[in-house]
Amino acid sequence: MPSMKLRLPSSPPPGWPSEDRGRLHHESVTARLGTAVGIAFGICFVTGVISHYQSHPWMWLPPPATPAGGYRFTQGLHVITGFASIPLLLAKLWSVQNKLAQWPPVSSVLHALERASVAVLIAGALVQLTTGMLNVLQYYPFKWPFASVHYALGWVVIGALLLHIAVKLPIIRRGLSTKLDGPMVDEHGLTRRGAVTGVGVGAGIVGLTTVGQVVGPLAKVALLAPRRPDRAPQQDLPVNRTAAAAGVRKTAVSADYRLTVRGGTGTRTLTLQQIEAMPAQTRDLSIACVEGWSRRATWTGPSLLDIVTMVGGTADSIVTVSSLEKGGFSRSTITAGQLKEALLATHLRGERLTLDHGYPLRLIAPDRKGELQTKWVDTVVVSHA
Repeated sequence: MPSMKLRLPSSPPPGWPSEDRGRLHHESVTARLGTAVGIAFGICFVTGVISHYQSHPWMWLPPPATPAGGYRFTQGLHVITGFASIPLLLAKLWSVQNKLAQWPPVSSVLHALERASVAVLIAGALVQLTTGMLNVLQYYPFKWPFASVHYALGWVVIGALLLHIAVKLPIIRRGLSTKLDGPMVDEHGLTRRGAVTGVGVGAGIVGLTTVGQVVGPLAKVALLAPRRPDRAPQQDLPVNRTAAAAGVRKTAVSADYRLTVRGGTGTRTLTLQQIEAMPAQTRDLSIACVEGWSRRATWTGPSLLDIVTMVGGTADSIVTVSSLEKGGFSRSTITAGQLKEALLATHLRGERLTLDHGYPLRLIAPDRKGELQTKWVDTVVVSHA
């Protein structure tokens, strides 16, 4: 009876990646996909820091008022590149799946440290992108505060990414210098160049179907935008937080409403009629929210600086604006150039503000994130720097 011997295959099963077989999972593909991920993550990180700075500015460097649409651009870019990073990252992980599944998993102490850093990068990036997308949808199944964790995790991810680049730099250089032209990969005839091109087209489609929430002419193709500006229910402007959700439906329309202004020379109390009798200014300014959507609109109302000067304030004052709403984003601080250009708006696009847009008064100023454009204003406190 002939003896039976167990023969191990000399190559992986069909469909399993192997660099030896010249498959798609090659460093020339990985290097290009990794470069795209690195660029997208870098843009997301820088624009994310700008967004964080809006809420936590340094006293010696107040947020600028110019360009007026600066935050609209940076935050729109932040969300667009964040969405586009999802297919790019998944494709990058696919390109190195054979490396991630190698056995034994580590070969030395240094190799173990390298793989640990990669694990931090992958886990952090997946959590960052997933929770960022959920924030755009305003869905928070997690218990932690999104903004602070998202900001801190951004530093972790970018640090792990820079470490990964430093360790893999020779391979990255070699991969980028290797031409993508190679043998056909499988029965479908997909090449390395075709794979990279396909991923790029996919990421571009994701970006295109998101950018319409910032670029008006593309609004109709903004399929991934949960609040398309071209479908705004009130005054051609989306609403993030309604008066009902803020609990101000009764107080905002009460006949007892007063605007209280406090400063160095005392306290002034103004009725809505007195505010509307003040000289009004009109400005074209954008509302730009952290979820990435933005819309330019025409606002009318008295200058906030005119109100500040009633109690001894100046253009150098630090002004805190508070809302009838309690908790959350019920107050914000405004200084310097933004203060000079700010309005307490009473009208939007020539019409009286609706309740959901901040009636009776809302703050509007240039180059400022939407959550800091306080609605339902009832108190202005003026202090000196």
